[in-house]
Amino acid sequence: MLLIHLAPLLAIWTGASWTDWTVCIALYWSRMFFLTAGYHRYFAHRAYKTSRAMQFLLALGGATAGNKGVLWWSANHRDHHTHSDTDKDIHSPTRGFWWAHIVWILCGMHKETKYDRVKDLARYPEIRWLDRWWIVPITAMAFFTLWLGGLSCLLIGFFLSTVVLLHSVFTINSLAHVWGSRRFDTKRDGSRNNVLLAITTMGEGWHNNHHHVQASARQGFYWWEIDCSWYVLKMMSWCGLVWDLVEPTKSQLERDRIRPGVMDRGSEAYRQARQRIRDAKREAKRSWNKKKQRLSDAYASAKEAAADAVQPADKIGTDL
Repeated sequence: MLLIHLAPLLAIWTGASWTDWTVCIALYWSRMFFLTAGYHRYFAHRAYKTSRAMQFLLALGGATAGNKGVLWWSANHRDHHTHSDTDKDIHSPTRGFWWAHIVWILCGMHKETKYDRVKDLARYPEIRWLDRWWIVPITAMAFFTLWLGGLSCLLIGFFLSTVVLLHSVFTINSLAHVWGSRRFDTKRDGSRNNVLLAITTMGEGWHNNHHHVQASARQGFYWWEIDCSWYVLKMMSWCGLVWDLVEPTKSQLERDRIRPGVMDRGSEAYRQARQRIRDAKREAKRSWNKKKQRLSDAYASAKEAAADAVQPADKIGTDL
């Protein structure tokens, strides 16, 4: 991960052409679509239907984005919704910004794929293969950019677009439960709508909408809520590539709206969860300080005892 972040800096010496920047922009938006419309809305939430061939292409395109395997991603995301902003939510910002943003995916605690959470997807051998060998598509993408435009295209077209893509996606975990507005009381979590995040992630920033109707392929519920992934999916449906796109119903749009003077249970649950984490951290710090003090006291006592045991030579002579 560190090398991916440092690699674009080498472009200071290689320079970058307009082709490199064009590839960078194209790979950012295309791979963002495969993540948002593929990994997220199709595989994790089954918000529409498609053919087995298109299903494979969605998984393949998503694997080029560096977010690991499709089954691993979908299983963890389903767990996120089951335990959103609780102690079992693996990337809740209640644990801190950096944990939610990137540490959780790097720490190694969640590297195993939970196949029991994605039995509907794991029955396809080609999807299981892609999940296991997710590194192959992204590596092939890197070599493609190298072949296409040389070293500068690899650095800017591939590495820079990948870095920006990763952090844009990660902001949904770290910021979309902290920064923005709430339309719906989601009861257990602090999900929020944020237009800036929606623009950079092709619609994923309408996070409160999404937590309210998780199975919807459309996350920008109203015409003024920009949701580029939805626009592309809609056009694909006109061509017969996807079908049965789920949209929120009128009753869902009216249910659990936050009203003036009525407590927002989701915000309160998020606040309490964050306070529990802070209290746990403070208690852990106090416990650690006590242990350090005990060790320090024990060391001082042992040092004093050792000094008493070894008498100076002049004292020994006097005793004799």
